[in-house]
Amino acid sequence: MKDEKYEIAKKRVKEIKDFYTHLVIFAVVITAITIINLVQGEYRFYWFLFPFGFWGFVVLMHGLRTFVFGRGSSWEDWKVKEIMKQMDKEK
Repeated sequence: MKDEKYEIAKKRVKEIKDFYTHLVIFAVVITAITIINLVQGEYRFYWFLFPFGFWGFVVLMHGLRTFVFGRGSSWEDWKVKEIMKQMDKEK
């Protein structure tokens, strides 16, 4: 049981670390392409807003999955216990 909790905690830490890595890469790349776009010549089309919007949405979804919906696997644990009970009844 203790090893199981350790593995769950280790997986959770990896999920959080992956999100922050994604967030930092997003910030660095968006900053770089924003600077490139704004330093261009006289005609300015703010194309950096497209990757900012799309990638920003992906980062937002990643954050929601990590911190809001991925907090615990209580639903999964509940479902596993329910199926195990059904299997015990069938025996």
